[in-house]
Amino acid sequence: MTAVAEQAPTHDCRADFADELAALARSDERIVAVCNDSVGSSNLAAFREEFPTRLINVGIAEQDMVGVAAGLANAGFVPFVSAAAPFLTGRALEQIKADVAYTYRHVILCGQSPGMAYGELGPTHHSIEDLSWMRAVPGLEIIVPADPAETRSAVRWAVASGRPTYLRIPRFKVPAVTPAGTPFAAGRSTCLSNGSDVTVIAVGTMVSRALDAAGILGRRGISARVLNMTFVEPLDTEAVVAAARETGAIVTAEEGLLSGGLGAAVARVVTERHPAPMRMLGVPSFAPTGSASFLLEHFGLTAEGIATAACEVLDRV
Repeated sequence: MTAVAEQAPTHDCRADFADELAALARSDERIVAVCNDSVGSSNLAAFREEFPTRLINVGIAEQDMVGVAAGLANAGFVPFVSAAAPFLTGRALEQIKADVAYTYRHVILCGQSPGMAYGELGPTHHSIEDLSWMRAVPGLEIIVPADPAETRSAVRWAVASGRPTYLRIPRFKVPAVTPAGTPFAAGRSTCLSNGSDVTVIAVGTMVSRALDAAGILGRRGISARVLNMTFVEPLDTEAVVAAARETGAIVTAEEGLLSGGLGAAVARVVTERHPAPMRMLGVPSFAPTGSASFLLEHFGLTAEGIATAACEVLDRV
């Protein structure tokens, strides 16, 4: 499975999120949506039209939004809190910690347009810290879907799980990468490409690029394994250990800060369980202002950038 991003049609996962949410709401009256004047950017206009009493718009008041959702969960509802990721996680972090995670309420926090999707709006709108912040909060499941199929599976899983969850919904269009019939379970990654020389562990928008990188590496005689690490928390530690043991080198790729995100989670497992050379690709600090495509190129979060990182880490094996 190679050249995914270059050849396959791409999809806006926000549409799949909204469609699946509405489908579940038709058979489950507990499901409600809570947003911060973000009906349009969350693709919830159709949900509001079909369920006018089950969408609560609190206005631009993210802390209230999370508090209201926690109250709804306490009353037996299943609230989906949908807002732009930088504002949901940045402005309401205390409420996420105290009202959702600490009290273990069944609230699904949906960070829309994460990473550098709002590139031209600058660092105030970039959501590169969210994985680091959410990983620091005990008790939260953290899901980063890679494509439409995983987005729909994540919505269904979040309803059935009964657990507080942070769900990252990409705005940057991505191709389908999930094979039909792939199981979706907490703490389980998916191997999308087998390889014996190096492993690339990626999440979200980086997964299709990792597959393209595997194609580039294959043409150079390098066998690359690609793991889609859908759950950043709980992490598939056994898959990480197997990658370190069987391929001897690991590259991680994420559209977020290097400190505290996917790479940090993988590095902890590798350090403690099976030391191996690693290279972490992500954003080292505040990103400049520019289009999402420009920013991904700027930080080497491309197929060629991932392939280059894999060659560099192999030089250390």
